[in-house]
Amino acid sequence: MKNYISLSDIENLDLAIAEGLQLKNNNTAANLGKGKTLGMLFFNPSLRTRLSTEKAAKLLGMEVMVMNADKDGWALEFEDGAIMNSNKAEHIKEAAAVLSQYCDIIAVRAFPGLEDKVKDEEDLVIKSFEKYATVPVVNLESATGHPLQALTDAMTITELQKTKKPKVVLTWAPHPRALPQSVPNSFVEVMQRMDVKFVIANPPGYDLNPQVKKDTQVFHNQDEALKDADFVYVKNWSSYESYGKILTEDSSWTFSEQKVQFTNDAKVMHCLPVRRNVVIDDAVLDSPNSVVIQQAGNRTYAAQVVLKRLLENLEKG
Repeated sequence: MKNYISLSDIENLDLAIAEGLQLKNNNTAANLGKGKTLGMLFFNPSLRTRLSTEKAAKLLGMEVMVMNADKDGWALEFEDGAIMNSNKAEHIKEAAAVLSQYCDIIAVRAFPGLEDKVKDEEDLVIKSFEKYATVPVVNLESATGHPLQALTDAMTITELQKTKKPKVVLTWAPHPRALPQSVPNSFVEVMQRMDVKFVIANPPGYDLNPQVKKDTQVFHNQDEALKDADFVYVKNWSSYESYGKILTEDSSWTFSEQKVQFTNDAKVMHCLPVRRNVVIDDAVLDSPNSVVIQQAGNRTYAAQVVLKRLLENLEKG
């Protein structure tokens, strides 16, 4: 694996999941990253992604440098051919090249603006680092995807599933802010590659990008979708069709104890942070059905699998 920009960079998902769970139970790769440096750039806030990836790197013996790019660095220009007479002081061509001198792997987090669909779908920040860096690049969440979270989610479901082909539901829930489609996009992609019965539930106007959801069944009735579910992934996203807009904050879509009753005593997942009693009720988050903490714990080992494979590829030259 040369980069980890999207889930498609993992050829055999089952093997990656198995490797992550093996590292969780028996972490034996402590010297692979000795003498290597991971540089992490954050254009947006982070808690789990930042700390779990840093821990994963250190478990591999790597040194880690972290920079809040939007606060500590020069404003970067990403457009090729730009006349740089505005507030952009440095071009990504130089920035990525210089960082490649300091780091053996570069990891980047940059959210979408949620105003211009075409521009966001270009995923200009992460794609520019991929284009101009001369070392491997890791996506810590971009405008269109969060592949580290998706690998974590796949590991969590594999770890907890009690049936050969569990039913998994991705359900929209209300939120006071407009959120990107990155996490649901990658979750849909990873579920489509797993042996699960997968459906999506969201209100009208919130269908995801048709190129992402493909032939996945979509319900506009949440209760109907939840029937007999073994896993429920609760997540908000803003409208894709009316791009970046909040079309409703319908509290009937909040995931509550009553909703659990429609399921097969489902395990409830969320990527965190979660707004209690808006997205998911206290009674669910504090119940045995909630696996959000275990899910967050698996972030370390998903990141470790990715970094391990990138380091192994560097060793091969």
